[in-house]
Amino acid sequence: MRRTALTLVIIGALNWLLVGLFQWDLVAALFGGDAHRVSSGISRIVYTLVGLAGLYCIALLFRDDDRARAR
Repeated sequence: MRRTALTLVIIGALNWLLVGLFQWDLVAALFGGDAHRVSSGISRIVYTLVGLAGLYCIALLFRDDDRARAR
C-alpha cells in the first residue's frame, strides 16, 4: 500500500511540475480532458487516486516505523 501511494504521489508531483513549467497536464493528455474544460471521467479518477495517496502519505510522516529506527 505504501509503495502504491508513494508512486501515485510522485506521479501527481511530476504532473504538477509539468503544469507549472509548461502549462501542460500529462494526466489530461493521456486520459482526456482539458484544464479549461471539464476533465474526463478517467482523469478525475486519476486525480482522486493521487489525492487519496497524498492523504495516506501524510499518515506516513507521523508513523513510528521500527524498521527505520533499526537502521
